[in-house]
Amino acid sequence: MPLDTHALVAARAASLNAALADAPSETILDTALRNAAVGDVAMVSSFGAESVVLLHLLSQLAPDTPVLFLETGMLFPETLAYQREVAEKLGLTRVKVICPDPTDLFLHDPEGDLHGRDPDTCCAIRKAKPLELALQPFDGWITGRKRHQTGDRVAMQVFEVEAGKLRINPLAGWTPRDMADHMARHDLPRHPLVAQGFASLGCAPCTTRVAPGEDPRAGRWRGREKTECGIHFAGGRVWPAGKV
Repeated sequence: MPLDTHALVAARAASLNAALADAPSETILDTALRNAAVGDVAMVSSFGAESVVLLHLLSQLAPDTPVLFLETGMLFPETLAYQREVAEKLGLTRVKVICPDPTDLFLHDPEGDLHGRDPDTCCAIRKAKPLELALQPFDGWITGRKRHQTGDRVAMQVFEVEAGKLRINPLAGWTPRDMADHMARHDLPRHPLVAQGFASLGCAPCTTRVAPGEDPRAGRWRGREKTECGIHFAGGRVWPAGKV
């Protein structure tokens, strides 16, 4: 991205943060959807353990907003069923299922075992690259990331610059209690695997249950230093270009 364009997007993010850093999530989301300074945006959702909160807020404001759902080919069947249930219940009319490029899978993961040998490349071809391509028509994207989730997110701002686009985090300041209270107050459907001990959900081979008192994300890539799939890394693109 040209330097002047990056500077423009960064200045836009700084201005929005100055005005809305402490605003209610509904106001942040409404601004992301309707402010001309933001541009065209999509929401990216995993339809995971807590995703229904942000999806519910979206349904109250603009249920026809594009929602990008990464179907990696390795998700739990329960997640696929939950995605359909939530979209129908909330009246989300533009959920787009994003899949990996079959050629990438053939070249890099023909046996479907790449997650065990090289999880970073697996995430690159199944999540990060498909998302980057799907986001090309948009000026920004809305995520459900929260500061409490990982150490890397503690200083996260509501409006960020990622891969030349605005990334908006309306729930940045929400706590686990905030999320649970919102789900209970609005009687929102829960992901069925949460009741079975899965606190944070990703692809089935790389997600395990967590013990009581354990960090909710401890079940993601258990036993590895890896804590992110790659779609949230800062940089010029959201997948490692040298890999795929």
